[in-house]
Amino acid sequence: MNTSVAKASKNWIKIGAKFLPFADAASDELPLSRLLRLSLFQISVGMALALLVGTLNRVMIVELHVPAALVAVMVSLPLLFAPFRAIIGFRSDHHRSHLGWRRVPYIWMGTLLQFGGFAIMPFALLVLGGLGQASHAPAWVGDLGAGMAFLLVGAGLHTTQTVGLALATDLAPPEDRPKVVGLMYVMLLLGVIMSSVVFGYVLEDFSPGNLIRTVQGAAVLTITLNVIALWKQEGRSRSRQPGADEPDPDFMSSFKLFCNGENAMRRLWAIGLGTMAFSMEDILLEPFGGEILGFSVAQTTYLTAMLAMGGLIGFAWASHVLGKGGDPFKMASRGALVGIPAFCAVILSAPQASAVLFICGVFFIGFGAGLFGHGTLTATMNSAPAGQAGLALGAWGAVQASTAGAAMALGGIIRDLAAQFTHSAMAYSTVYSLEVVLLLLTVFIMNPLVKTKS
Repeated sequence: MNTSVAKASKNWIKIGAKFLPFADAASDELPLSRLLRLSLFQISVGMALALLVGTLNRVMIVELHVPAALVAVMVSLPLLFAPFRAIIGFRSDHHRSHLGWRRVPYIWMGTLLQFGGFAIMPFALLVLGGLGQASHAPAWVGDLGAGMAFLLVGAGLHTTQTVGLALATDLAPPEDRPKVVGLMYVMLLLGVIMSSVVFGYVLEDFSPGNLIRTVQGAAVLTITLNVIALWKQEGRSRSRQPGADEPDPDFMSSFKLFCNGENAMRRLWAIGLGTMAFSMEDILLEPFGGEILGFSVAQTTYLTAMLAMGGLIGFAWASHVLGKGGDPFKMASRGALVGIPAFCAVILSAPQASAVLFICGVFFIGFGAGLFGHGTLTATMNSAPAGQAGLALGAWGAVQASTAGAAMALGGIIRDLAAQFTHSAMAYSTVYSLEVVLLLLTVFIMNPLVKTKS
């Protein structure tokens, strides 16, 4: 019996290593159970993204009748904190505390910021939409409260994610770090998918009460998941306490060292343009489905899950290829090329009134974004200077998140401006067409990187 069990276990291990892209991310130093527990912070970040970018933008535009331009600005507010990701990552690389921790204090502070933002968000949104008794409140209260809520959540999730990924790279052996970081982003997409399904089910029958319970439930779950994720993950060290005999590092010198790396600026430009191309539609896909194709709140919320599912599959396939020594720049370029016909399918779904074409387009937008994201992330990790994983991940995240925020704001503004001169479907298509142009520019800029790495 013991022999049979041992043989079966070996077969399962072989199957997992062959078909699961991150099954080999675990190691003796970081077993799979501990690694999966640590990844729970990405579930909470994915839940926040699904709520902000998916569910709430549809609710504000369609149910609360908030102008798309204002919604775009609100949803992009969390990205105001994005440029500080590089500084946060750098500071967590060298942080000193009396408890001897580097990463934990930053992750905990980010968790508290997320919780605070979610706690006040539903009431601020009700005031913003003027529903029920909230209609008697001054308009500026809703604007200020909603803006503060979105900003707090954004500051929290950017801090948590940046430092959490750095902690993951600290715990993993050097040769396994890219696979571990890849696993963390798969968990992020799983968080988006699962949260989108749950939010869609809960908000099937929309009401102010359901909105309050949903958002505040997300606040409680954020605290719970992050506490479990952090429990006994980072060891304490006296060398990290204040007064330790270690010179204080200089951020600008370290950042210049990173930027002087091979093709660093071209890589950052490619990341920025590609991210803009895959982000400008983020707050428009669900309103497009509801306004143009007649989808319900629940159906449009599931679109976020479909987008994330495409990204998950793209990330898994990219990991499989890159794990065999593939070129990360070529993978990112392929992602941009996949996005071009995907956006064309979304554009054509309006005149054809085809829900199938629209859903397929959404899926392949996510798939292309997954290829692009994994390629650029792997390239960034490969170029990270020794001992600066936090800075490298922070720089990647800062460029990606900042351009994503600008793209979402521009997407809503361009859609509203175009709607003044043409019908709604054409207004949305104007934004999607601009994204196709940005993807072509991304491929053009990335082409020398592919040749360099060939």
